[in-house]
Amino acid sequence: MNTANHTHGGTNTASQSASSSDIRPAVSGRSGRQNALMRVVYVGLFAALSYVVFTFFQVKVPLPGGDATSFHLGNAVVVIGALLLGGVWGGLGGAIGMTIGDLLDPVYLVYAPKTFFLKLMIGIITGLVAHRIFHLNEESDPRRILRIVLLSSAAGLAFNAVFDPLIGYFYKLLILGKPAADITLTWNIGVTAFNAVMSVIASTILYTALRAPLKKAGFFPENGKGGK
Repeated sequence: MNTANHTHGGTNTASQSASSSDIRPAVSGRSGRQNALMRVVYVGLFAALSYVVFTFFQVKVPLPGGDATSFHLGNAVVVIGALLLGGVWGGLGGAIGMTIGDLLDPVYLVYAPKTFFLKLMIGIITGLVAHRIFHLNEESDPRRILRIVLLSSAAGLAFNAVFDPLIGYFYKLLILGKPAADITLTWNIGVTAFNAVMSVIASTILYTALRAPLKKAGFFPENGKGGK
């Protein structure tokens, strides 16, 4: 009789555990399918966040030839996504969101392919440094975590600060003509550099603030070795 009760209790425990896993699929030890599902959910979340931040919180600067550049923190969302989800998944979320922002803006419409490539690369480089080189998710020392986040975000955004103006310059040669491209290059270098510095600061502050609460809540994304 005692044995039957013990078995029944074990069944209830297992059932409760499974139910808890269904409610909080991001907890440590979740199945591969749940992990993949949560990644997709997070990609959608970061796509939405990057779109909102870029589209509604930018300061647009009109340039000659009907072009424009803008001060924004959309890249910070890409970096945070890469730090949480890994390079490809985080970069993909940011790239999708900011590309949609370009597609819905007549001024930026022609730059959508460039945006997708550059934002995806921000994520990949940030994730590579954070997870493949420094194994961020395995760290527990706050000061070391801070250094890793700073280095990772700086690496990803340094790539963008260099290649965004360069790719944009040659892109504009085909669309606007050389005089306009020369003028916009100067503006783009300055604005992109400013955006990079501000995004490093913002992403570092936000990631370090979110890391502990997300882990405690059981919703800290599991990305394995992270740089994928």
